[in-house]
Amino acid sequence: MSLETIRQERLAWLEWKDIKPMREALTSLPMLENISFSLSDTITIKALHVKLSDQEKIKQCALALKPWRKGPFEILDTLIDTEWQSFIKYNLLEPYFNLEGKVVGDIGCNNGYYLFRMLAHKPKKLVGFDPSALYKTQFDFINHFIHSDIVYEMLGVEHLPEYEHKFDMLFCLGVLYHRSDPIQTLKALYQGLNPNGELILDTFMIDGDTPVALCPSKTYSKIPNVYFVPTIPALTNWLERAKFRDIEVLEIKKTDDNEQRKTEWIYGESLEHFLDPNNPELTIEGFPAPKRVYIKAKR
Repeated sequence: MSLETIRQERLAWLEWKDIKPMREALTSLPMLENISFSLSDTITIKALHVKLSDQEKIKQCALALKPWRKGPFEILDTLIDTEWQSFIKYNLLEPYFNLEGKVVGDIGCNNGYYLFRMLAHKPKKLVGFDPSALYKTQFDFINHFIHSDIVYEMLGVEHLPEYEHKFDMLFCLGVLYHRSDPIQTLKALYQGLNPNGELILDTFMIDGDTPVALCPSKTYSKIPNVYFVPTIPALTNWLERAKFRDIEVLEIKKTDDNEQRKTEWIYGESLEHFLDPNNPELTIEGFPAPKRVYIKAKR
């Protein structure tokens, strides 16, 4: 099946009965004049002389697009206080990349928070991959005001080898542990890069000096689709099997309730509910609590 056929099939997902009202809400958004925006920790959008009725339309549209995972965003007087304070991860990684003049892809881009932040680095092109109709709609909501030329593809990492062009840099943040075949996923990322292209990868890890991985039978930290949580030696082996070179551990960070927490902009539970109430060093299932490793590697 061609990529164009897949694109058309997935655009039809925007007509799903739970998504269609969200898409219709986008059509009611006002066209603001004299817009300015700040691409800092909270992506902030401001405009002059906005009617109160328009501010209310924007707020109600944002509320209709819940749950908001990545952010935060502030549009006029509406603060979208997302579950993740994504600037913590972005600011941790920013010293390790240079995007100026490069073709950059974000695999599993969610609503595009990281892509919007990357605009400040003046890349040649930004492309986000995420097959979620909700996240595509959230991206369109934010981009209604920013008017960026970011390309949002409702595609997955598996489509990289056949994509129309290669990338100078790929980000794959919080995706690998959701894939049942991590080595094949890394091979797809490798094939999506130009020669000497770079990958920045973030995934769950467990401590240990041997190349082994935790394989949860049902859930990890109440997340049902976590397949493998490797040690760093195991992850390094996976990257080498996918032919990556110059593999570098950038940072290791435990996830805490400052970075991920429940807010009014999501439904259900968050990190505090995923950990053992008597021992926050363990998940509710008794596994080591979430810790992430950040890796840079080259094709």
